[in-house]
Formats: sequence, structure tokens, C-alpha cells
Amino acid sequence: MPAQPLTSHEREEIRAGIERSETDGEIAERLGRDRSTINREVNRNGGRGRYKATAAQQRAEELRGRPKVPKFVADPALAAHVTARLEAKDSPVTISIELAQGVHGVTAKVSHECIYQAVYSHGRRGLRRGLHAGLHRRRRCRKHRLRAGETPLAKTSPLGVFTPISARPGIAAERREVGHLEGDLILGSFNRPAIITIFDRASRNCWLADLPEGHDADATLAELIEIVERIPEPLRRTLTWDQGSEMARWADLATGVGIDVYFADPHSPWQRPTNENGNGLLRRYVGKGTNLAVYTPDDLRAIKHRVNTIPRRSLNWSTAHTIYTQAVAMTG
Repeated sequence: MPAQPLTSHEREEIRAGIERSETDGEIAERLGRDRSTINREVNRNGGRGRYKATAAQQRAEELRGRPKVPKFVADPALAAHVTARLEAKDSPVTISIELAQGVHGVTAKVSHECIYQAVYSHGRRGLRRGLHAGLHRRRRCRKHRLRAGETPLAKTSPLGVFTPISARPGIAAERREVGHLEGDLILGSFNRPAIITIFDRASRNCWLADLPEGHDADATLAELIEIVERIPEPLRRTLTWDQGSEMARWADLATGVGIDVYFADPHSPWQRPTNENGNGLLRRYVGKGTNLAVYTPDDLRAIKHRVNTIPRRSLNWSTAHTIYTQAVAMTG
């Protein structure tokens, strides 16, 4: 919602602009508004074919009324349905989309942000306490972000002179070819045992390796070499990691197996989205705070097989294993 709400006069101008077949940008420029403001206003009031200024103004006035009853307090049946989906470990985004489509026989217009706010209010907005345990990250509260203008304190890097993600080939970001990898560690109790997780950006195929005795640079290097050597040489394109000390021997990895290694910026997990989302999926099978040393190589193979054979919406309901093996077959 803009800092200054749209007025009834502006909504009449929007209606007139639609009748003149003006674009959202043209209407926004004439009104001195942002194009996205006009686009949201039109879309939430029926679209260009059904937009009515008087109805839009009335709806806006009703929505601005205070105090507002939280959506899940006002609709216990909807709250019960969302609770059941969260207990089944569906994400708020998935729940929101399925409610809009009526997938489970319940149709409602609920944003994923509304669900997150209700979960993190711990019983004050219509959903019961403790539902955060069903989320991928299982955080009890939202992670605090740096304020605008703040920068994290600089630290001395054990990586030496490394190649930043800004130098990575642009094709790696396009998810069009298999072989651009993202990696990280999942840590266990007391931060000693760990599991290496690597995901391919295009196919989402996953590789796992255990580090039961610790995750120093030497142990990490040995396991990474073993993982990457399973990948055909034509598909060893790039590997992106965060700036953790476990990758201090990245140069040995690059020369040993023939793969270009890049590092994301500090405090920027969104630069490795495939790995971050994949680790969230793995946490369903490898819980936080557990002793990861209890997971045998056979356990990790079973988990990897499960993750790689789940049909994914992002893959048009194909599986990571299918797409990756097709790419391997193309290498001859």
C-alpha cells in the first residue's frame, strides 16, 4: 500500500485511462504514482475488464477500517485447514497457492505473508502456538536483518584471494545447463559433525557426504574431491560456496578435479538459492540439533535418493534424478 492511499479522484482517472487503453505506466506517470501501484490497484479490483472506481474506493475504505479482526480468528474453519497443512509440513507459499486454487476442497484468498505472521505470533492471530516447528527453517522468530545503510563487520578471510560470485559466468544464473553447482554444510550438535550438501542449479540433483569427525579444510577437501569425481568431466563447470573456513583449500579442489570455484558475498544466502532451499528440504530428514554422526553412508544414500526422486513444481513435476541423468547421457 502506498504512503498516501489512492483517492477517489485518482481511481476515476485510472478507470478513464483503462477506457482509453493507456498502459499502467502511462496512467502512473499522469498521476505521479509508481507503475506498480496502478498495477496492484487494478489487479486486486477485478483487472482491466472489470475495474470500477466506485467499487474500488468502497473496498479500500472497508479494508482500512480498524480494529481489524485477524483472518484466522474470524474464520476458525480456515484456521483449522491451514494448521493441518502446516502440520503436514507444507510451506506457507504452497498453502497460499493451493487455497487460491481450491486444491484440498477449501478455497480462500490468503497470502503467504498472512500465514507467516500468524505462525510467528504464537497463538495471537488465530493459529495455535508451535506451528513454526513445521516450517523448513523451524525458527521460533524471524531472523533479524541489517537496517538500511548498515554493513556487517569485516573479517579476515581464511580463503586468501578468491574469485567472487560476480565473476561467475552469466549462464550459471540461467539454470539452462547442468553442471553449475552450489554447496554448503549442514551442521549437527555442538557444530562438530557435519554433512556436505551439493545441489545442481539446473536439475536440483543432490549429492551428500558425511563429516562425522569434523569439518576442517582437509576433511572437506577430501569429501568434495570424491563427490565431484562422480560427475562427468564435461559437467564439472562451476561450484559456488559461502565464505566458510572449511573451503580454505578451494584452490586444491579447483586444480584437482577441474572445476571453477566461486564464493558468494558475506551474509548473502540468496546468492545460493538452490542450496539454501535444498538444505531446507533436507532438514525434514536431518533435524537441527541432532548428532549427525549417527547417519551412516547408507542413511545418506537413502535420503539423497528420496530428495532426488521427488517430483518438483520447479521442474514441471519431473525429478532431479531424471533431468540429471539425461544430461549425463548427453555427454556420451
